[in-house]
Amino acid sequence: MYQQIFAVTVLNLKNMSARLAPTFVVIVGIGGVVAVLLGLLAMSSGFRAALVDTAKPDRALVLRGSSNNEMDGWINPEELAVLKSIEGFSIVSGEVYVTINATKRDAGTTADVVGRGVSPAAFTLRPEVQIVTGRKFNPGKNEVIVGVKAAGLYDGFSVGEFIEARNSVWQVVGHFAASGTSVESEVWMDLPIAQDVFRRTYSVARVRLEDTDNFLMLSETVAADPRLDTVLIPESEFYAAQSSARAALIDTFAYLIAGIMALGAIVAALNTMYTVVSRRTVEIATLRALGFNRLSVVSSVLLESMLLALAGGLLAAGLVFLALDGYTAATQNNGNQLAFAFQVTPQLLQLGVSCALLLGFFGGLFPALRAARMPITQALRGS
Repeated sequence: MYQQIFAVTVLNLKNMSARLAPTFVVIVGIGGVVAVLLGLLAMSSGFRAALVDTAKPDRALVLRGSSNNEMDGWINPEELAVLKSIEGFSIVSGEVYVTINATKRDAGTTADVVGRGVSPAAFTLRPEVQIVTGRKFNPGKNEVIVGVKAAGLYDGFSVGEFIEARNSVWQVVGHFAASGTSVESEVWMDLPIAQDVFRRTYSVARVRLEDTDNFLMLSETVAADPRLDTVLIPESEFYAAQSSARAALIDTFAYLIAGIMALGAIVAALNTMYTVVSRRTVEIATLRALGFNRLSVVSSVLLESMLLALAGGLLAAGLVFLALDGYTAATQNNGNQLAFAFQVTPQLLQLGVSCALLLGFFGGLFPALRAARMPITQALRGS
C-alpha cells in the first residue's frame, strides 16, 4: 500500500509542471493566509513581550489606592519617606511619570511619549538599563536620555539634539537600551528638574523586595499603614494587566481575518484539486485497473494538496520572518506611545505551517474522495 501511495504521488509531482497556473493559485492563496495570520500574531507577541518581559519577580509598584496606572497616580514626599522606612524594601525609587510630545519620523504625526523623572535609585533598581550612546544626564541640568526604540521612531531624539517640553528645552545626551522592554520607549530625566518643570510630585514608587516570599506580608503592611493610601502591585501583575486586553484584541482580529481568508484559500484549493482530478480521469482509472487501490489514490491526491499547501506555508513563514521579525512599531498604551518589536517566534512559525497543512488537507479531501469513487469503466469510456 505504501509503495502504491509513493508511486502515485511521485507521478503526480512529476506532472505538476503541466499545471503551473493552478499550482501557483494554491501556493499563493494558502501562503497569503499564513502570512496574514503570522504577521498579526507576531505583532501581538511583540506587544505582549515588550510589557510582560519588563517585569521582574523582585520588583513591585506602589500606586495610589484609586489608581491603576502611573499617569493618574501620585505619592507625596511624606508617603515616600514612609515607604523607605519599611523593612523588606531594599530599594525605593520615587519617580515622576509625564508625557512629551514628539513627531514620528515616517508619518510626520505627533504622539505622546512617556517621560520619566528618575533619581540614581532608578538605575540601581533596573540594572538592565544601559547607556549605549553618549552618557547619562547630569543631575540638576535640563538633559535627557532616550530609549533606543523611541530614538528610532521619533524626530529630535538623536544625541546632541534638543527637545521642548512644558516650555523648557532639554538636550538629548544619551541613548539607552533595556533588554528590549517597554522602558526603551521612554525618555528619562533628572527627577527634581522634572518635578519642577511639570509641577508634579511623585507619580509612582518602584521598589525592590529583599525576599519575594514576603510579598504578601509587605502588601499587608503597606495597606495597613494609616500614613499611606497606596497599594503594592507586583510588576508582573501590573504589566500583564496592561498587555492582556490589547494583545487579546489583536489575537482575535488575527484569527478572524485569517479565518475569512482561509475559507477563500480552501475554495481555491478545492477548485484546483477538482480540476486536477477531472483532467486525470483516464490516468486514475488506468491506475485502478492496474491494481492500485482506492486508498492509494485518495492518499496521493491528499498528499499533493498538502505538499502544495506546505510550500505556500513555508514560503509565507520565511517571508514574514525576514520582513517582520524585529520590526519596530508603536501603539497606544494608556494614552501614550509604546514602541515594540514584532516577534516571529518558532512557535508562531510552527503554527503557520500547521495551519497551511490543515488547509491543504481540507482543500484536497473531497477531490480525493471523488477520485477514489470514480467508476473505472465509466472513466475509461469518458476518454
